[in-house]
Amino acid sequence: MHFPTPVEVEKQQEMGAVLLILSLCLLATSFSFATPLHFKGISRSNPQTSPNGRRAIVDVKGGPEDVMWVVQLSDLHFSVHNPDRARDFSVLVGPALSMINPSLVLITGDLTDGKSKDLLTMKQDEAEWVEYKKVMEDVVKKSELNKNIFYDLKGNHDNFGIPTIGGPFDFFSKYSINAQLGRSGQVNSVTVQTAIRKLLFVGFDSTMLVGLRGPTNLFGHPTDQLLAEIDSELAQWNSLSTKPVTKFSFGHFPLSFSVASDSGKILKDIFINQSLSAYLCGHLHTRFGKNLKRHHHSSDNLFTSQKFFQWNAQQTSPGSTENCSNESPRLKEFWEWEMGDWRKSRTMRILAIDRGLLSFVDIDFTSGAKEVIILPTFPLDSRFTLMSLADQYKCQSADPSSYATIRALVFSFSSIVSVTARIYDSRPGNLLLVLEVSMEKHVGTFSRGDLYMTPWNYKAFEDVYPDRFWLQIEATDIKGGSTLSELRPFSINGLNAKLSWTWKEFIVMGCQWDALYYPIIWSFYLFMFSILIILTILSFSKKHYNYKSIENKGFINGIAWVLKELYGVPLLWPGMLIYLFYLLLFPWLCGHVFTDGGERGYMTYKGWVVKLNEMGKLEFIGFPDVMVVVLPHLFFVVLPTILVTGALAVERGIYREHFHLLSGKKEDDHVVENMGSQGRDSCRNEKSPHLLGKRWIRNILLVASLVVCWKHFKNCRVLVKAYEMNPLLHFP
Repeated sequence: MHFPTPVEVEKQQEMGAVLLILSLCLLATSFSFATPLHFKGISRSNPQTSPNGRRAIVDVKGGPEDVMWVVQLSDLHFSVHNPDRARDFSVLVGPALSMINPSLVLITGDLTDGKSKDLLTMKQDEAEWVEYKKVMEDVVKKSELNKNIFYDLKGNHDNFGIPTIGGPFDFFSKYSINAQLGRSGQVNSVTVQTAIRKLLFVGFDSTMLVGLRGPTNLFGHPTDQLLAEIDSELAQWNSLSTKPVTKFSFGHFPLSFSVASDSGKILKDIFINQSLSAYLCGHLHTRFGKNLKRHHHSSDNLFTSQKFFQWNAQQTSPGSTENCSNESPRLKEFWEWEMGDWRKSRTMRILAIDRGLLSFVDIDFTSGAKEVIILPTFPLDSRFTLMSLADQYKCQSADPSSYATIRALVFSFSSIVSVTARIYDSRPGNLLLVLEVSMEKHVGTFSRGDLYMTPWNYKAFEDVYPDRFWLQIEATDIKGGSTLSELRPFSINGLNAKLSWTWKEFIVMGCQWDALYYPIIWSFYLFMFSILIILTILSFSKKHYNYKSIENKGFINGIAWVLKELYGVPLLWPGMLIYLFYLLLFPWLCGHVFTDGGERGYMTYKGWVVKLNEMGKLEFIGFPDVMVVVLPHLFFVVLPTILVTGALAVERGIYREHFHLLSGKKEDDHVVENMGSQGRDSCRNEKSPHLLGKRWIRNILLVASLVVCWKHFKNCRVLVKAYEMNPLLHFP
């Protein structure tokens, strides 16, 4: 009778482990005007709207002159399972808006959550939209603001499982503020204007035209038509206005999560060409970090890699122009500012435009309402200034009087009795107070808000280091309460202080995922097929390799030995090849992709296929959104499976040679001599405890195999819940 050796038994176990693991809009040309309305003693016009509701004008009157501010909120995620989000919004935001009195209120997407209690099923819930409408009506009432200055737009959560825009499950078209005010297009613009300046805000909805359920609904998908409309709206004052125009755009998705159109056009090019100042967005939430900000500029010298990555929040400066003549080309640039979320962080942003210069402050309501809010508007935070300001200062193209005062907006429920500006010098290694001066309130006929100013000798703060000097404002109210603004660096010279990303911030803001998706997949396949090709070559090689190759014959021979051991695992080579080709050529899964269930779609690495197009060809949607399924499976299931299997094969090879050595046989003996069973048993009894004690690496690798299986099981469970699938029928 033949008794299997430990190596043969182990081979059968590894084979079982391997098999387990592997198993729209029309252009407007005219405007209609309405009678001005007055709120809280402040003269402000009712927004004047074009007939199709796409363009509006807000005339702002009263002081402070040439200073305007707007409020941005994002990612509210009102949920029937988390009623505190809507409750806090109603209690905190309404009174805050009343105190701040902004010219516009922008809500940049993800108004509702659209998730089940276990967070796995993602589709529309009308109850959440009813709550959103009710809460917003309450906020408008408490704020005493004109409802027409509120602009909301869709996020990906508001688009989960919506097969058609305007269909029965498109609740945004029924309950949103934009829908109630007749703003039905994907692009809407509003111009806030004073006697001195125009501020143009262009908002757009770039969610999928066919809204898939999550998690494969993650990216913005601007079409060529949408990009043309955005371009047209941003250009509306280019040849008509005699006043300076400062341009902004607002949407839900950061540019890193916005896909190029079918013709290859991207939002960044539109913003650069139209001389945008800032793009305001949401989507990412503060769990990824608080420096989700990115500077963009045009340059003929951009590296090819910058199509895929931007390594720092601020792009490398192309260099200051030495020529200060009016004919010299000016740098086209803009800032992209993601603001965080209301969902958990309870964040609200105030953006101020003071004589065309941008500044902002993010308010954290997690600890409750704010009695006083301070927003310094000059000098600017050097971390977020435009590079062109350095050229303006150098060429003295800006009005010197614009540098002459320290300025700050102060919003408060109570009367403010004193405001103090302090400047600190950080050169000694700590903050040394070098200037402390009282600020006086700007007096105007009609005051929309309180602007405090104080003159200073700005030339004394010129420096080559953009973060040497730091500004802080303190306000004291009539109750004796003191409020400090955040310390912020400034540079009178217009130089940029360094803004660093953490690795998480780089992943979500610095990587252009639609451009990276296919290169990542093909790199994975190149690596895997390279292994298979080498395995094939080694299978015909008569050269002998063993684990001593690493020590005696170099690293390459050691790798060859590892791969040859991997080739020896039964069915692994053909199994890998078949599975990798299956993932390329066949569907990964099948499930319901819309809220109402309906017909099923199937998912491939290229996207979802729900139906054939008019030409009878496959039409893929959800690219590159499917990367949230594809990449984790490839890199956290398939690749670890191969690596763990290879490690098991290596450990087996070492053990095999060790076993042959102890049994007095050569490794290449192919004939097993018949030894007495008594001697064999005696040898085993002497060696087994020792060998078992030395095989802890194999046990660890088997545990790693179970971890990979558990990871794959969890991924499958998420997909089963998300797309209402039968795991036996709808998985490959």
